[in-house]
Amino acid sequence: MRYRTRVTAPAALIGTAAALTVAPSAHAAPTRTGVSAAKTSGTPGPETLGDTVYPALGNDGYRVSAYHLDFAYDATTRLVDATATLTIRTTQALSRFSLDSLGLDIRSVRVGGRPATFEQVDEKLRITPARTLPSKCRVTVCVEYSADPRRIPQPYTGWVDTLDGFAVCGQPNLAHTVFPCNDHPSDKADFTFRITVPGGLRGVATGLLERTESLSGGRTAYTYRSREPMATELIQITVGDYVIKERQGPHGLPLRDVVPVARAEALEPALALTPNLVEWLEARLGAYPFETYGLLPCNSDAPNAFDFTGLETQTLTLYKPNYLLQAEPKIGSHMMHELVHSYFGNSVSPATWADLWINEGHADFYGLLYRYERGWADSLGLTTMEARMKDTYARGDQWRRDSGPVAAPNAANLFDSQRYVGGVLVLYALRNLVGEQAFNALERAFLDRYRNSSASTEDYIAVASEVSGQDVSGFLRDWLYGTKTPRMPGHPDWTVTPVNPALTSPQNRKRSRSHDNSATL
Repeated sequence: MRYRTRVTAPAALIGTAAALTVAPSAHAAPTRTGVSAAKTSGTPGPETLGDTVYPALGNDGYRVSAYHLDFAYDATTRLVDATATLTIRTTQALSRFSLDSLGLDIRSVRVGGRPATFEQVDEKLRITPARTLPSKCRVTVCVEYSADPRRIPQPYTGWVDTLDGFAVCGQPNLAHTVFPCNDHPSDKADFTFRITVPGGLRGVATGLLERTESLSGGRTAYTYRSREPMATELIQITVGDYVIKERQGPHGLPLRDVVPVARAEALEPALALTPNLVEWLEARLGAYPFETYGLLPCNSDAPNAFDFTGLETQTLTLYKPNYLLQAEPKIGSHMMHELVHSYFGNSVSPATWADLWINEGHADFYGLLYRYERGWADSLGLTTMEARMKDTYARGDQWRRDSGPVAAPNAANLFDSQRYVGGVLVLYALRNLVGEQAFNALERAFLDRYRNSSASTEDYIAVASEVSGQDVSGFLRDWLYGTKTPRMPGHPDWTVTPVNPALTSPQNRKRSRSHDNSATL
């Protein structure tokens, strides 16, 4: 997970990117007899899904069932020529609909095989089909475009510019700077990828390799398919001078790492840790939920390449190589954190971004358990979960004042510590209340019930009550939404430090791009 405050691009940047993309109303579909009359029977689809953290993110009136992304990388110009083909199903009659899109040079749009009118307005690509789309119809939308991975600087882009290509990091609200999409985790879809690269480079994407094609001019095309549906923010597409290192995980799980050729040997000690990490986590959360797993130490250690330690794109965790060159006690806990996201965050995605604590709280919870089992001191010098939670508990009211309740973030404080170790504190309190056996059972039940879909905080509360056999709804709502830290079950002696009004709220102070909030670091 990225460890930074993520905000929408400044208005000036949006305007620049929009101007670079398409001038409004510059492209129109050919006039057809009867089109005007047909259009009057539908309405424009809403350009929001009502997310409380990112209200401008996502679009309503349809749902996406599948994406096919066809990328061709030119190593000379360092540009990407792309086609995004979406299969959508309408939920209402649509005279117009929109995709999230920013900083892409859109060349053409076709809906159901017919040219469509389109315009770029801020971060929306508005599309007017030649005929109104009836409700509950299935139709393909094909967008041809080009992109420059270097155009928009970090942190307002989902592109990672590397020495010999690129990688992508769409979380939480930047997948639409890489491809036009319905950019919200509640609209998960199937994905296939075709990546064409020049000789000497390798293209890799989420999922498993299905086909390799040798093309003219020494180019190669790689086609990947994700076996399970995926949120837009979780895709990975990377191009570079990489070698694929394969090994076997528990129960025959294929593991594959995508590693810079020049650094493959040096990175092997870190890569070799993955099988044991998977085995440890499967014993607690059940079988790994996807077709493969591995690491992508992308070919850049530049400080401005990206501003997070690790990012859980589906089936591949993105890192900078230098981080993984450290000894196991320095990296093992965080590697577990990212692996946990395969369950909490990827297999079960947040219904809204206000539910992020489910992802990050669980990732830190199991990452810390793994650390303390091995006797590795954390960044505070503590060696037990109880000691870390007592320290976190004391900070509770200050964090609620500075960063809001655990399950009530905004765009400025979304990635504050409150969502990470603050989320761990909630899970620790719940486990203390219901007991370890019931807690373990409700965790698995939640993952099973919402696998390959999205779940909300209320969904988690409902499963916790059902499986534990006691109504914990009031208890959890106090912990998740209260402005004061509740009493800790089993620890009546724990106290909360009074709020210091003189301390500057995190969202009001200048933050380093390397600001890290995971307790596993």
